[in-house]
Amino acid sequence: MKDKPVVSIAINNYNYERFLPEAIDSALNQTYPHIEVIVVDDGSTDNSKEIIKNYGDKIIPVFKENGGQASAFNAGFAASRGDIICFLDADDAFVPEKAAEIVKAFGDHQDAGWCFHSLKWVDADGKTSINKNSQEDASIHKNSHESLIHKYDLRAHIKEGKLKDKLDNLPSTTGLCFTRSLLQQILPMPEAKRIGLNDGYLEFTSIGLSKGIILNQELALYRVHGSNAYAQRPDRQKVQARIIVLTAYWMRTKFPEFSKFTNNLLATGLGMYQRAGGVEMECQEFVENYLTSITFPEKFEIYLRALYNYIKNTKFQ
Repeated sequence: MKDKPVVSIAINNYNYERFLPEAIDSALNQTYPHIEVIVVDDGSTDNSKEIIKNYGDKIIPVFKENGGQASAFNAGFAASRGDIICFLDADDAFVPEKAAEIVKAFGDHQDAGWCFHSLKWVDADGKTSINKNSQEDASIHKNSHESLIHKYDLRAHIKEGKLKDKLDNLPSTTGLCFTRSLLQQILPMPEAKRIGLNDGYLEFTSIGLSKGIILNQELALYRVHGSNAYAQRPDRQKVQARIIVLTAYWMRTKFPEFSKFTNNLLATGLGMYQRAGGVEMECQEFVENYLTSITFPEKFEIYLRALYNYIKNTKFQ
């Protein structure tokens, strides 16, 4: 890592004109000076494009047709030149010290390829703290007796198929940072507008490919509002099952060395689908292709795990 690495902040936006200026300003107002801000607009139909254009050469704009979050990740990374890449959802915001803390963390841990950090949950106005205990926690658990930095090497665990009890809940997009060399192994990721991949693909593949660190510091604001209140969606389980199945399929396709883990991931997704009424038509082809590519013992174990997950309502193991 360079002494003064460039930090690329890649903002992905779709119809978030209400929050977009705050996200961009939070990226531009970092205390660390060596940054670039890339704003990917994923085919917004609101006033987002005009807002982005008003920033002139302070940012690097990328305007594209709507293609989903995976395509926005790919476009943002392709437009970047930084040594460190930090992703930011357009309805969230960074604290001013975010980039500086990430640079220090990577500088102190030269063998780390990823760095995840905690998020502070706020309401739509960005002021009132949200009680995370009443919703599904999208940040990393923080204990007062723990130090701020935790080092991880879970590559062997991924290959053996299990992450259970190895990590607390992983953060959403805004808490994810990577070295360029690691992202070059992962991106571009497969794109699909209707049933595309999300940040989980980035998290699991990076954990499987590299050592990493977790910061128990709330370096960004995660905004909970009507458009992204995932835990309140009536089709939440079906959406989650869809994402898990697609993540399992593409991880196995791109990184077959993680097949034990992706088998378990697929079983979790199938169990969730059964509780939600069955596999959606658009995902059936992925499930069938996955199952026809593996051995009978693997398939049998997946069905057993799916049944167990259906009965016990468990998360992936």
